[in-house]
Amino acid sequence: MLLATDLDGTFLAGDPEDRLSLYQTIAAHPEIRLAYVTGRSLEAVLPLLADPTLPHPDYIVSDVGASLYNGETLQPIQPLQSDIDALWPGESQVAQALAGFPDMERQDVPQARRCSYFCAPERAADPALKAIAEALDCDLLYSADLYLDFLPRGVNKGSSLLKLADHLGIDRDQVLVAGDTLNDLSMLSCGLKGVCVGASEPALLEATQTCTRTLHATRPGCGGILQAFAHFGFLGQHGIAAERREAAQPGQAELVIVYHRLPYEEHKVNGHIQRRRPGSPNGIIPTLLSFFADGRKGSWVAWAVNEEGDEPFERHTTVDAEHYPRLTATRVGLSKEQVDIFYKRFSKEAFWPTLHTFWERAVFREDDWQVYLDVNRAFAEHTAREAAVGATVWLHDYNLWMVPAYLRELRPDLVIAFFHHTYFPSADVFNVLPWRRQIVGSLLQCDYVAFHIPRQVENFVDVARGVTPLRTVSRQNCAPRFLTYGCAVGLERMTTAVDTGTRVVKLGAHPVGLDVERVRGILAQEKTRLQMAQLRSELSGVKLILSVERLDYTKGTLEKLLAYERMLGAHPELHGKVTLACICVPAAREMTIYDELQTQIEQVVGRINGGFAKVGWTPLQFYFRALPFEDVVAWYAMADVMWITPLRDGLNLVAKEFVATQGVLDGCGVLVLSEFAGAAAELKGALLTNPHDPADLASTCYLALNLPKAEAQARLRELFDVVSYNDIHRWGEEFLQAVEPEPAEQLEAALRRVASAGLSVAGKRA
Repeated sequence: MLLATDLDGTFLAGDPEDRLSLYQTIAAHPEIRLAYVTGRSLEAVLPLLADPTLPHPDYIVSDVGASLYNGETLQPIQPLQSDIDALWPGESQVAQALAGFPDMERQDVPQARRCSYFCAPERAADPALKAIAEALDCDLLYSADLYLDFLPRGVNKGSSLLKLADHLGIDRDQVLVAGDTLNDLSMLSCGLKGVCVGASEPALLEATQTCTRTLHATRPGCGGILQAFAHFGFLGQHGIAAERREAAQPGQAELVIVYHRLPYEEHKVNGHIQRRRPGSPNGIIPTLLSFFADGRKGSWVAWAVNEEGDEPFERHTTVDAEHYPRLTATRVGLSKEQVDIFYKRFSKEAFWPTLHTFWERAVFREDDWQVYLDVNRAFAEHTAREAAVGATVWLHDYNLWMVPAYLRELRPDLVIAFFHHTYFPSADVFNVLPWRRQIVGSLLQCDYVAFHIPRQVENFVDVARGVTPLRTVSRQNCAPRFLTYGCAVGLERMTTAVDTGTRVVKLGAHPVGLDVERVRGILAQEKTRLQMAQLRSELSGVKLILSVERLDYTKGTLEKLLAYERMLGAHPELHGKVTLACICVPAAREMTIYDELQTQIEQVVGRINGGFAKVGWTPLQFYFRALPFEDVVAWYAMADVMWITPLRDGLNLVAKEFVATQGVLDGCGVLVLSEFAGAAAELKGALLTNPHDPADLASTCYLALNLPKAEAQARLRELFDVVSYNDIHRWGEEFLQAVEPEPAEQLEAALRRVASAGLSVAGKRA
């Protein structure tokens, strides 16, 4: 069958329970083909296609019947569209003909193959307008006592719908049309089975009073369509009722953390999985765990490899029964192939380069996107089963972009918060993603979306505005917390809430902090003090420039080495008196995209040492391996200059680790930081540099080497004040506080959730 429905007041309206029931009925019955039949243009329909809670249409009949599109490809349906185009005189012809009617104001909305004007009833009856329409070979359509449309002769919703059904070979008895205003009359009076949904325009009800195949429903919107399904026997009563299933049964977790990593590391020993504490210096995991230290009931959802032949898969495990007695780890079982595609290949080859503005490096594979969707759906389903009624779900990073879409359908009662750990680029970069509409539509299902810095927030808002109409609810100044005009990623004001039309999405900037006490504890260890003494001896008489980063083209390692070579060539007085130590953590073996970069770096390292080294002095020490965090802290302590030059970075915690180390020791190390790192907007006191400018890279590093000690100490004190105050604990607490709604909002949200909870929706397409 074909369901052909108007949008506003019809398919987008009605009781929330009726909407969910109709949408899931469509999703569960692939034999139902869906057509949006609307007065909007295709451009105005596009935002709806980004809403993951709406079934995706198979066909779109827009512009009051003047435009017909395939819902999947968004291409015109031929030859139907060509036939209509041949009838249309052109909008400039209509506009010119109406130049003598100054009181006729054209609607400032997208239009194609029609011209729509605001028009008073008395003007609509003017014979002069009818004469103009006749001369242009156009039809006039007046509706809602306000809108007058000039359309191609004989073209309307009904005529186009009949031609579409015949073109598709659909029996006209298998078509159901639905509308609520007078401009739907042509659909409801062309002999098809139809429904005027509850609360329809009185003029439409009067005009269809004698239409024997048109039902006047009592329930508004989607409820009226459901009544028509039953009245005309579409699917059978059982077919609809079967879709009124219960949502995923809520769990007991008050707070659910959804992260790509488990809060512990898993290792196979003699075929059995053993767990141990994470060895990574990443302070986010212990901070997130700390929210469960007070006995809060919670769940941590993350993936784990589950291959056929492994020991029985444990979906639930304890995390730390002593410290977090009510926290459970929920393991999402993925095959090794899924992990390799979802995380190691697709995320790193499609999303990572695009997010960091290297879109020309991105590789987009539709098959990989489908795996990504499957994994995100699995995360959402596990989360839906764990969360208590009204619980807060905290999602992390771009690997899980589509989870909000699935989760909102499964559990409309939840508070969904999302933190984006990576950089978020401007619209002209992000929009190269083939799936940008689905991604943005999913993120706009959240209650709160946050990034590191205001610039990333505003970039997201700009991207979202290109997908769907947004109304700005609130804005705030970025100073004094962040730099405004002082760096490439600075911003004066940022948006803090937008209204999508269906929900208010709050937005925030929360730079991830550092666990300063962990650094302090490492510096107090005897092993660290001995290592510092050894480095001090080895570096005697030589100033140390330190660089610590992963092997990645976004980190600017190659550009930094070339700048160092330039500096040594321009300043021979530095020879024998300075050394650059690069600690570069290699990528996983499967990530072959970094092989070429590694080769280029090795060539430059060899050239620098070959061209400048002399007896007793090595200008460049390159450690192409991961070092224990305790060893890296010792290097931080010895550095005179910390040279961090990513071409683009969401934040950069290495900069904060250096500042914390030097600050605890009351040192005077100088931080040279790329102004394209998110941390540049927060870390006042750093010397900022442009990593895309080799001359600036070299000159800023040279300045840092020669900075007066008093100025270096003053800069470090300012930096340490920022890092020690805005630590990792404050980051987590401020994020969760921002997620919590105001008391009035909380009550309103609770009432909405009580009304809508209890039904599960599966969108026709994410």
